[in-house]
Amino acid sequence: MEENKVTYESVDQYIAAFAPEVQEILQTLRKVIREAAPEAEEKISYQMPTLFLHKNLVHFAAFKNHIGFYPAPRGIEAFKEELAQYKGAKGSVQFPINEPLPYELITRIVKFRVEENQQQAAVKKKK
Repeated sequence: MEENKVTYESVDQYIAAFAPEVQEILQTLRKVIREAAPEAEEKISYQMPTLFLHKNLVHFAAFKNHIGFYPAPRGIEAFKEELAQYKGAKGSVQFPINEPLPYELITRIVKFRVEENQQQAAVKKKK
């Protein structure tokens, strides 16, 4: 069964695997994240688009009924009141695919994670 599993080599390849309307959402989300974290590198991690800055910054993915956004547990905790209306877990949130994504909130979460990753990298460098 494992031979049927799709392995994505790039974010572009991942996005291209979806229907045009989902591709549009993913491309907009990608652009919003990139603008909030211009120094971050794109890669595929856990078979999802990932932005990397010293370490994983955020992941995102498309599912049948939602867009998954994964800013790590601290990214969820810091914005828990604003994210309360969405389904989620310790390190993830589900944005309904048939509703507009909260791009301004996503921007603030990504910027929070950039700051956090940069601070952790600076502390690690001092050691």
